[in-house]
Amino acid sequence: MRFDVGLIGGTGTAELLRVRGAGLVRIPTPFGILRGQEAMIGRRRAVIVSRHGVGHKVPPHAINYRAIASGLAAVGVRACFSTAATGSLRLDWPSGTFVLCKDFVDLTARNLTMFERQVVHTDFSTPFGPKGAAALQRASQEASAALQSGIYVCGNGPRYETPHEIRLYQKLGDVVGMTAATEAILMREASIDYSCLAVVTNAAAGIEGAELSHEEVVAEMRRSGQRAVELLWRAAEVVEL
Repeated sequence: MRFDVGLIGGTGTAELLRVRGAGLVRIPTPFGILRGQEAMIGRRRAVIVSRHGVGHKVPPHAINYRAIASGLAAVGVRACFSTAATGSLRLDWPSGTFVLCKDFVDLTARNLTMFERQVVHTDFSTPFGPKGAAALQRASQEASAALQSGIYVCGNGPRYETPHEIRLYQKLGDVVGMTAATEAILMREASIDYSCLAVVTNAAAGIEGAELSHEEVVAEMRRSGQRAVELLWRAAEVVEL
């Protein structure tokens, strides 16, 4: 079976996407089995993937990113959209801010690639997919939803960053998370146009002086998750393939 687009749900959006899916999809890859659901978005056939697995059980450093990218490529997916819960590195971007990722800084040291046994040097002049970005911009305009554009700083997790790390990260980017850069790298290597809608869920460590908690992240995604899913759904429908 062939598919047109992929949707990756993360914290606060995976379950919202899952309830829109229908039959289960099981895609063998050289890196393991990719499991997801199928859905129709307009006339397009989509694969829905839960980044952290059913029940949000897989931590960011242990996600099988290569199976996701390889599996989506194997079934013909040409564009993939994701959401990512992020901490804000900016005082003027509060919780609930939507950010279209335009570039990334990868600090994970995961060193994952689709080319373990080949010498392939992939160009990253455009780190995120231009077609997906245009579709998300269109979707946000149609929904009259404010959409910022920013740089995603990716840490390995699962711990949150220290205040001093955040002061460094503020010189590098706009939001901080644990997943999107790795996805962007492998999707580009798999020739999939990948875009990420980052949702600010909290101020990063040390900015407001409060301790961080996953519960805080989940609470904000309960408020913002449905709007984020609607934007992804519409973007998947209108993206130029």
